[in-house]
Amino acid sequence: MRVDYRTVQPQLYQEMRQFQESVDKAGIEPALAEMVRLRASQINGCAFCVDLHWRAARSHGVAEDRLSLVSAWREAACFTSRERAALEWCETVTKVADNGASDAAYAVLVAVFDENDIVALTWIVAAINTWNRVAVPMGRKGGRPIAAI
Repeated sequence: MRVDYRTVQPQLYQEMRQFQESVDKAGIEPALAEMVRLRASQINGCAFCVDLHWRAARSHGVAEDRLSLVSAWREAACFTSRERAALEWCETVTKVADNGASDAAYAVLVAVFDENDIVALTWIVAAINTWNRVAVPMGRKGGRPIAAI
């Protein structure tokens, strides 16, 4: 790791963790929240968070075959309309600087989520994007190293 942001600025790290705990209690089911975090982390190229949220989603009962298709969710038949709307919104919020937040993406969202869930989902995406934007530039690595032969 380039800089251990957890120990160099421990108060900020703890405040972010507390924020994350609040976001986790906002009402989105854990399995869906983890799939959303996984998708944002894939987009942002955060190997540490991809590994973390893939494992967390598995612990919440998401099947491995479905997780392997999160990056290609549009072409996969195994996602519910609620999951598709959440993944679409995740991509919209994650890429907001590139594409804005279209009315079309929002319309898909409001068809399956109430206002509370829309706000909760948006905070989930905002939080994981913050984690990604700290972990990637600080050099946080993911995965387990291959043992030397």
